[in-house]
Amino acid sequence: MAEIICVIGNKGGTGKTTLSHMLCQGLGLLGQRAACVLTDTSREPLSPAGRRYVTADARTREALSKVVDKLRGLDNWIGIIDGGGNRTEMDRTLYALSDIVLLPFRDSHEDIRTVLRDLEMFPRAYAVPSQWPTNAWQRDAADRAVAQLMHAHRHRILRPVNALSSSKLLLQRQIPEHLPTPLANACRSIARQVLQVLEIDFAATTVEDEQLDDIEPLPATERPLRLAGTARRPH
Repeated sequence: MAEIICVIGNKGGTGKTTLSHMLCQGLGLLGQRAACVLTDTSREPLSPAGRRYVTADARTREALSKVVDKLRGLDNWIGIIDGGGNRTEMDRTLYALSDIVLLPFRDSHEDIRTVLRDLEMFPRAYAVPSQWPTNAWQRDAADRAVAQLMHAHRHRILRPVNALSSSKLLLQRQIPEHLPTPLANACRSIARQVLQVLEIDFAATTVEDEQLDDIEPLPATERPLRLAGTARRPH
């Protein structure tokens, strides 16, 4: 049976879609079969061509139910459901479907305040510092803010996903044949973290490049935060 991960959060503009596709690409690079499930009605479906994962359109409740049922019937798959911002009721619906939840947030006090509320609302959720600054001074200031304001949830904070201009390539309708190495490394990094949370041995799964063409599409940063320990999945 597939694992279901939802990428949600009450604030818009935190990088949910970018994180969803980076995670799926990273899982594919590690040999894990994954599907990126679109639920945000403000976005259009992306072609699976050239990706290390399949895509699914679930922008209606009926389509979402069918896609989740399809995924649950597959062994050794992971479904990543890309939620939209400012949809509290939809977030609750997706949370009920999920095994774990990821809550991306950016380097701002507004984002931190929102993700703190979401962590209280969703006990199976992990916060993911997203589009995190790479400038040493800015990074240090951002890490300090998280350490001070999110201390109580420090074991539910994953390592940051650094800001990468190349990440926008994954959001193109069709992606380039070759993606930059830094982007591939960042995708693998977040995928490894999530597999650790799910307690899946990513080293044990292998999918050769040519096998990816046979996967049937579903229907219509490394530096840890000071206070972030190794996140473990709640039981």
